[in-house]
Amino acid sequence: MTIEMQPPVKLKGVGDGFWVTLDPSVSEDKLKEEVTRLFERLKHLTINARITLDTGDARGCENLIANIGTFLKNTFDVGVVTTPPAKRSVPLERIRQRDLSKGWTQHRSEVLMLRGRVRSGQRIKAKKHIVIIGNVNPGAEISAGGNIIVMGRLMGQVHAGDPDNEEAVVLALDFRPTQIQIGGVVAAGIDENSDAVAEFASIDKGRIIVQDYLKAEPFGNIPWPEVI
Repeated sequence: MTIEMQPPVKLKGVGDGFWVTLDPSVSEDKLKEEVTRLFERLKHLTINARITLDTGDARGCENLIANIGTFLKNTFDVGVVTTPPAKRSVPLERIRQRDLSKGWTQHRSEVLMLRGRVRSGQRIKAKKHIVIIGNVNPGAEISAGGNIIVMGRLMGQVHAGDPDNEEAVVLALDFRPTQIQIGGVVAAGIDENSDAVAEFASIDKGRIIVQDYLKAEPFGNIPWPEVI
C-alpha cells in the first residue's frame, strides 16, 4: 500500500502573481525551505509579483503568514502579499440567492416584516400582513391577506386583502405603485412624477381611493389596540 504525501507548499500562477498554499501543520522553517525551492525556479518572475498566501480553513495563522510574507519580500523581491478574500458563509449565500430569486412566502406568522429593498422580479406573499422597511422597486409583486405597509418608496404591484378582504389598506411613505389591488378591486398605478408623500389606499363605495395619510388620519377612530 502506497500513501501519497501532499507537499507542504503548492504554487500556481494567478493573474499578475502567484497563489501559494501553505500547510500550517508543517514547521515554519520547513515551509521556508519549500518556498525557496519553488520560487528559485521562477527567477525574475517573482519581482514585484502579487502573492496570495492561503492556509485553507486553518485559524490562528496570522504570524505564520506575516513571517512568510516578509521572507518572500526580503528574499525574492515580491510585491504585495495578501490573503484570500473572505468567503461568504453558506447560510448567508443561500439567503442572498433567495432574496434575488425566490422571494418569500409567509404562512406561519400573522405578520411578515422585512428590511431591505424588494427588487424587480421578486414576489413576496404573506397569509396576513406585510411590513417592509425599505423600498419596493418597479417589477416587484407584493401580496398579503391583510394590510401592506411600506416604510419607504412603493413602486411595484401590490395586492392587499387577497383574495376578498376589502377592509385592508395599503400604506407607503412614498406611494407610487404601478398597480394596486385590494380584495377584488383593481386600480391603475400612480404617476411616478408625483410628489413624494405618505399616502394610503382603501376601498370606498366599491372603488379604490388614495388619500394623504397625515390629513385623513385613517387610524384615528380606533379606540384601542386590537389583534387583526
